[in-house]
Amino acid sequence: MEKYSNRIIITHWLTLALLVAAWFLGDSLDDARHEGGATITGYMVHSLVGGAVLLLTLTRIAFRRTDGAPPPMGDTLLDKVAKGVHHLLYVLLIVLPLSGIMQVLTSKVGKALMAGDASLLPKKFEGVAAHDVHEILVNVLIAVAVVHVLGALKHQFVTKDNIMARMSLRNKK
Repeated sequence: MEKYSNRIIITHWLTLALLVAAWFLGDSLDDARHEGGATITGYMVHSLVGGAVLLLTLTRIAFRRTDGAPPPMGDTLLDKVAKGVHHLLYVLLIVLPLSGIMQVLTSKVGKALMAGDASLLPKKFEGVAAHDVHEILVNVLIAVAVVHVLGALKHQFVTKDNIMARMSLRNKK
C-alpha cells in the first residue's frame, strides 16, 4: 500500500494536535469571557495556535502538490464522499482561522490586544458576525472530523484494508 510522504503525515498529526489545543483554549477562553476573566494572553495563545493550524494546512497542501498522494482505495460512492470530506476539511482548516482573524479585527478584541489592556476585552460578541461564523465553523469542523474518523475506523476494522497505515510513520515490516 502506498503511503503519504513523511512530511504530509507529520503535518497531519501536528494539525490534529493543534486543533485539539485550539478547541480547548477557545472553550476555556469563552468560559472565562462570560465570567469576566478572559486575558490578553488567553486570546494571544488561542490566536497563535489557530494561526499555526492555518500555516500547517497551507504547508500540507503545498506538500501534497509536490509529494503527491496515494491513489484512492476505490471508486465507490463512499470513496467519492470520502474525497469530498477531505476537501471540506481543507476548506474548513483555512476558513476557520480566517474567521478568527476577522473576529479579532471586527470586535473589541483587536483594540484590547493592541492596547494590551484586558479590561477592553468584550464580555459579549453582540453584532460581531465573524464571531458567529467562527463558532458555527468550529461545530461544522467537529462534525466533519467525526465523519472522517468514522470513515477511517470503518476502513480499519470493518473493511480491514489497513488504510490507516497510509498516515502512519511506522514502516510496515
